[in-house]
Amino acid sequence: MLQHARNPVDWYPWGEEAFDKAKAEDKPIFLSIGYSTCHWCHVMGRESFEDEEVADLLNRHFVSIKVDREERPDIDSIYMSVCQAMTGHGGWPLTVFMTPDAKPFYTGTYFPKTDRMGMPGLLTILKRVHALWKERREDLTGSAEKVVEAMQEKVAGDMVMDHDELIIRAYEVFRMSFDNAYGGFGSSPKFPTPHNLIFLLRYRYVYKDSAALSIVEKTLDAMYRGGIFDHIGFGFSRYSTDSKWLVPHFEKMLYDNALLAIAYLEAYRAVRKEKYADAAKKVFTYVLRDMTSPEGAFWSAEDADSEGEEGRFYLWTLDEVIKVLGDKDGERFAGLFDITERGNFEGKNIPNRINIQASESDMEFIEICRERLFQYREQRTHPFKDDKVLTSWNGLMIAALAMGGRILDDARYTKAAERACHFIMEKMVREDGRLMTSWRDDSAAILAYADDYAFLVWGLLELYETTFKPEYLKKALELNDDLLKLFWDGQDGGLFLYGEDAEKLIMRPKEVYDGAIPSANSVAALNFLRLSQLTGRADLTDLAQKIFDAFNREVSLSPHSHALFLSALLFFKAKPREVIIAAANETEEVRRMIRIINESPDPFVSSILYTDKHRELASVIPFLNEYRAIDGRPTAYICRDFACQQPITDMEEFKKSFNQGADGTG
Repeated sequence: MLQHARNPVDWYPWGEEAFDKAKAEDKPIFLSIGYSTCHWCHVMGRESFEDEEVADLLNRHFVSIKVDREERPDIDSIYMSVCQAMTGHGGWPLTVFMTPDAKPFYTGTYFPKTDRMGMPGLLTILKRVHALWKERREDLTGSAEKVVEAMQEKVAGDMVMDHDELIIRAYEVFRMSFDNAYGGFGSSPKFPTPHNLIFLLRYRYVYKDSAALSIVEKTLDAMYRGGIFDHIGFGFSRYSTDSKWLVPHFEKMLYDNALLAIAYLEAYRAVRKEKYADAAKKVFTYVLRDMTSPEGAFWSAEDADSEGEEGRFYLWTLDEVIKVLGDKDGERFAGLFDITERGNFEGKNIPNRINIQASESDMEFIEICRERLFQYREQRTHPFKDDKVLTSWNGLMIAALAMGGRILDDARYTKAAERACHFIMEKMVREDGRLMTSWRDDSAAILAYADDYAFLVWGLLELYETTFKPEYLKKALELNDDLLKLFWDGQDGGLFLYGEDAEKLIMRPKEVYDGAIPSANSVAALNFLRLSQLTGRADLTDLAQKIFDAFNREVSLSPHSHALFLSALLFFKAKPREVIIAAANETEEVRRMIRIINESPDPFVSSILYTDKHRELASVIPFLNEYRAIDGRPTAYICRDFACQQPITDMEEFKKSFNQGADGTG
């Protein structure tokens, strides 16, 4: 709404005022859904919504509603499903025509102002819909009723697979669609979809399949070397428009960078290769420098465009590089990053190392030059930054940073995660405890969705296992209980997208598809299992099983499209270990035990520290009172599959015993 405030179109926010006006004036509704860093949203805005002719038609014959999909994912989810069902595809901007009672009868995505290349123009569509509304109303409303009825039907088909079959079928699809030449899956465009890689890393761990690891490493290496990674300022762009990861769609999203950081951290944990730690560190450098508010929360995105041109901020000429670095250093740097006179993108250059190896001796030189080029680039006009704070995406970045603090042993990342968490608790929770979905200009007015709760619980779990502060585990349990009260489907299982206290829309969807962002149901299932393991609450394992059952038919239709859902199944199948360390206080010996756990390649292990400072944990984990430090020495209890080993007080014995089971055996 802010970006379109100066449009001649008389935009309304989604709400009673718009629908009451449409009913009173007997007009159909024109709904436009987008987001602030969406390239084609900007194009349609410039072509049509800033145009007086289009605005005149919209203002005279329609009630126009503008929705930000990141603030209202419930509305976006419903009408995107309608668009996909009606047209076979979807995307943003999302354009929907509907009746005054919010029932859609015509949908699409981007439309040019006038007819072009076989595509109807918005002017043509507006005139046609207006005529039909006046002359053949029954055809439109009849169509709207049929659309809503069809969308409310459950997924058809009787295909149901057991857990192993779902997991193996997904792996086979990833293996067959893997691009052996450039990594990733399929041809172009290529999306990072990090939770696919996280699934493959965990699949490799459970099934001992080295080919899965090869797929992940090839893909992570290719993305990190490609143009999708910003080699000058760091951070990843949203996707690659080509098969070899050279030309990105230049916008940067917080959620992509959070999930990619997690994927690189999991790869580093699995194989201890420094390049994966470096990739995660560079993502964090970018986020903490460019995407963090003064209060410590994380902003949402940076646009692809600057000065009206996509990618302009990120592109270089050879002359510019030499101007900044000088002839000798400029030529050497250009040779290391594919920067030529001819260019590799529209006469300019996207720095990349797709086909270029850099030696160890090059790395210090690269960093010195990179910093000089970065300072030069900072003088350019920056792309627009979407500075709203989304609870769900912040939850993902909190999880990533907390994992970074733990796996990389760097307290800076932990502190950043804690700051963001405290911001959300202070600024985005109402007095009655209800979480809100977004914050901007000291205002948070929209109720949080299921993914806000699920992703924030994920972040709190990672924070707990990094800091062992009881407050984070207790808050995770509290929010998880709120999630169940507000979103759980007591009849069929699973979580609805919006809460029972929210506005009632034409349907109440439940999502499990793990697209660009994992679904709330997938993340919640994994959270339930982890919380159950940490606290002994068997009811949470039962709820995870109900999620698996509720969506089995849907996931069976396309298992590889539900990678994080399958990661939850892998957790269930792996019979993960739990380590409880009991001690009077946190000594160096205790810290050594924790380091051994944190350096393990096991992606499923969880740990609890129980010292005199952690006694309040017993209020949520009653069985902790049974765990004691033997003879006053730090004592480790290693448990697996509802059985615990003998308590261990000797450091070498602990290391040997723990590492025996680190590969899933013992």
